[in-house]
Amino acid sequence: MKARGKRNSCNTGVRSFWTYFKGNYDMYLMLLLPIAFYFTFKYVPIYGLVLAFKNYNFAEGIMGSEWVGWKVFEKLFRDRTFWLAMRNTLLLNLMSLLIGFPIPIIFALLLNEIRQVKFKKIVQSISYLPHFVSWVIFYGIIVAVTSKNTGIVNILLGSLGLEQQNFLTEKGWWLFIYVVSGIWKETGWQAILYLSALSGVDQQLYEAAAIDGAGRFKRLWHITLPGIRSTIVVILILEIGKIMTIGFEKPFLLGNSMVSDVSTVLSTYIYTMGITRAQYEITTAAGLFQSVINFALVMGADRIAKLMGEPGLFESKIGKRKR
Repeated sequence: MKARGKRNSCNTGVRSFWTYFKGNYDMYLMLLLPIAFYFTFKYVPIYGLVLAFKNYNFAEGIMGSEWVGWKVFEKLFRDRTFWLAMRNTLLLNLMSLLIGFPIPIIFALLLNEIRQVKFKKIVQSISYLPHFVSWVIFYGIIVAVTSKNTGIVNILLGSLGLEQQNFLTEKGWWLFIYVVSGIWKETGWQAILYLSALSGVDQQLYEAAAIDGAGRFKRLWHITLPGIRSTIVVILILEIGKIMTIGFEKPFLLGNSMVSDVSTVLSTYIYTMGITRAQYEITTAAGLFQSVINFALVMGADRIAKLMGEPGLFESKIGKRKR
């Protein structure tokens, strides 16, 4: 009887699934393209990771090349340029995280306090625009603003009787421009997630707090921030997981020989070793090492978030309450 009951429940579950699928098949069809994209460009290339353990020979191919085990990693770890790139990647990402992470939150909170809808939409649209501008164009804007002879900033400094600066060839100024340009470009776009989370905060809490005499700052501190805390934690975990990953265009365009000690990062190192020197096994080993560190950082940050009482990446608040 028990076996028959289990069989009947299983058949009922299959029938209900097919009924649901027939009613929503168009939604599943929409998933085919992203699934095909991730399978083709994310999962299929994974077999190429074996290059990190082989002495790659172009004529013999990946599978035909000699297996050398950990020798590629030993060669990689003896390369001082690799450790320089690791240090700079960590430095730039930490600076961008510490300085840039709170700014979209603050910007979203300020936008949420605006009551004039038209003005709010205008500010949002203006703040989103830099995200859609390529780094090549952004680099041109930065050069036009900071150039020593024709840059707007140096012209202004000269008119004030102050010393003009080589902003892109001095390490301190270069780091400042790198961080500030990233904040300028992405703040508006990143604020979208926080604005979405803010829309889910119960408005009755604000009304009750206002009746009790709570001012705008107290409502912000005791209602708004706790309401989006889980979103902040999840985004912070994801950002920590990318602490050893850095884009190629920005450091490549902004970098030059005068600031190579701070502008050489893992992405430019991989480009140099892989594209210009054809040492594909070295670049594969560097990429694999970078991915392992990022994975460890994600899991560590997720664990810390759970110890602090937050749901983390792999657990919802609903599921937590049910348990």
